[in-house]
Amino acid sequence: MAHKKKILLVDDSRTVLLMHQLLLADRGYELLTARDGEEGLEKALSTRPDLIFLDVLMPGMDGFETCQALRAHETTRDIPIIMVTTSGEPQNIQRGFDSGCTDYITKPFNDNELLDKLERYLQQ
Repeated sequence: MAHKKKILLVDDSRTVLLMHQLLLADRGYELLTARDGEEGLEKALSTRPDLIFLDVLMPGMDGFETCQALRAHETTRDIPIIMVTTSGEPQNIQRGFDSGCTDYITKPFNDNELLDKLERYLQQ
């Protein structure tokens, strides 16, 4: 049996984490959560997820800094990172890609858009 794909959800909002979990719960993924950038970085390094959904606006280490830190580590360098944020301004989207994210979704997100991106990156 193939291993379950691991998805790390990093967001300081319990509501957003719950929405992600409800959306992905019955799809056969192993879901891991972190409430801020530091915890997200630690979990990513220790668990090596197959994909990371990363919020931008978080206390302490924000999503841009977390993304850069993930890209700086050899073990997490190639993991697809999809930033999920309310900051949909072009300069923030550009900053996300500059920090190393693979893709970018704005909140409130469309479930189908999120699932399409998830499946696309997990099949690579």
